[in-house]
Formats: sequence, C-alpha cells, structure tokens
Amino acid sequence: MKAKRIMSYDQMLVKGCYVNKKKIGIEDQLKEMPKKKQKVNEEEESQGSETVTCTSHGLISVIGRRRVMEDAVTASVGEIEGYDFYAVYDGHGGAVVATTCRDRLHRLLAKEVHERTRRGKELDWEKVMTACFAKMDEEVSGEGSDQQREAKDVVIRTMGSTAVVVLVGKQELVVANCGDSRAVLCRGGTAVALSRDHKPDRPDEMERVEAAGGRIVNWDGSRVLGVLATSRSIGDQYLKPYVISKPEVSVIERTKSDTFIVLASDGLWDVVSNEIACEVVKRYLDGQIKMRFSEGCSGGDRAAEAAAMLAELAMARGSTDNISVIVVELRR
Repeated sequence: MKAKRIMSYDQMLVKGCYVNKKKIGIEDQLKEMPKKKQKVNEEEESQGSETVTCTSHGLISVIGRRRVMEDAVTASVGEIEGYDFYAVYDGHGGAVVATTCRDRLHRLLAKEVHERTRRGKELDWEKVMTACFAKMDEEVSGEGSDQQREAKDVVIRTMGSTAVVVLVGKQELVVANCGDSRAVLCRGGTAVALSRDHKPDRPDEMERVEAAGGRIVNWDGSRVLGVLATSRSIGDQYLKPYVISKPEVSVIERTKSDTFIVLASDGLWDVVSNEIACEVVKRYLDGQIKMRFSEGCSGGDRAAEAAAMLAELAMARGSTDNISVIVVELRR
C-alpha cells in the first residue's frame, strides 16, 4: 500500500468543483447529482478481505479559521505487525500534547504489541490500548523521571489532546477513542460510527465525572468544571481525576462491503454529519464529484483528494476549528 501525499491548506483552497463545466460548490454538487444505489461488483465481492489491510490512504490537516494549529495526524503503515495505524489528535491549550502523541503513540503501541507477542500473550486489545494510552498520558505529564517532573510546569498541565486511533488489519478493525474526535466506517454504502464522542453531557460520562467529585457546568456548552468540552483526553493534568485518558476500545470484524474509513477532528464533525461525510467520499471515489485541478493529481491521490473535499466542505459550512481528516480506502 502506498502512502499518499498530504495537501497543504493553500493547495486545498485552489481546488474547485465542476459539474457540466460549471463551477459549483460541494453542497451544490450533493444536491445536483442523483443518488445512486451502491452496486457491489460480483468479482470484488468474491475477493476475500484478507488479501490486504487497505488499498490507500490520504490525509489533510488545515488551520482553518483558528490562529494556531493544534491538530496532528499520524499514518503509520507496517510498523505494527499485521496492522496499519491511523490516528487524529485534536489538541487544546497548545499543540504540545497532540504533536507528542503524533510522534509517540504508534511507537508505544508497536512496542507493547511486540512484547506481548514475544511472551506468547494473546492480544487483548482493550488492555493493550488502555496501557498505551496510560503510558502516553504519563509521558506528556512529565511523570516518567525526576528530570521530566522538573520540566513539567503550569502551562503543560493545562494542555491536552483527544485521540482517535484505528488499526486496520486483514480481518479486523481495532478502534480506540479518547475524546471527541471520531472514526466512521462506510459499510455497504451506510455510515457506521466506529467510536462514540466523550462529551461531558453524555449520561454515562456525566455520571462518571460526578462520581469522581467533579461537576459539569453549562458554559458555552457542557464542560467539565466549566472548562473542557470533552470528558476524556490525554494530558489535562489539572482536571484529573475527572478527565481521564482511558480509551473506549472496540474490535470490528471486516466485511467485503466495507469500502472506506473517515477519521477526523471535531472541526469536521461539528458541521458535517457521519452520513454526509460518507456520501461525499463515496461520490468522489465513484467519480460523481470532480475537482477543478484533478488532472494534476495521479490516480493514487484519490483518498487525499477525498479528505481535502471534506475539509473544504467543513470550511464552507462555517467550521471555526482546525480541521484534520484521514480517509482510508479498504478496497478498490
């Protein structure tokens, strides 16, 4: 599988969308193009999903209308035996935690998987992911050594990041989520949420926070102690034990009707639904939506172009946040 290029914000902005040689926006295209029922090619249906983990991936991360960039993304192919690693991190209070997660979490996971496999232990993904997220939380909190503890200051203590991780294996998808970034699977033409957002007003999250002695305050939306708009994150030491780094983990068996996955920060999901996001990507991959300068991109850029279209759509719908999107094609 080939990794795809990352589009810059400027590259994304110069791309327009055309239907019948008339420049129109993505919203217009969604209205103008007739919906088609998905047809599964019999030859593709007969091909076992066990042949490859995925066919391609593309990603984009743009500052949007924010003054600073706090998002980060990772696509690591082949580092974890049998799996490709994809993750989106949405930082807050600064970019330090998100960028540290970008550089370190997949390596911590690769090491954890290798050590457990070497010892002949079965991979309990909930235990593996929980252990790695805890180690990542310790690293960004400066709890690993005396030197790290001395380096920890008030600024770092108030920084944090969400993390949504998808491992793509030949037979299964492993999803770990901490925060309100999200992963969505297109299965048989239908959007299937792979993760659940950790929002402070989610009943079970509110109960957990209050049981720990915290409060959910409605201040420009529900927030933990009136401060943080997500109830789980990596970092945010000043809000513990109310905000925790433990991820929710799920393992989903792959099917032949799985076509692609979209991972994104809430800069996309706040303004674009799961269903619309999948519809945009599906129509682009099916050739129903075209980009103005698509002739300048090779066919291998399909996933990157699809990710860029989602970022453009989020901007058009008024997203005020950083926007990061990864599109992973699971079959051709």
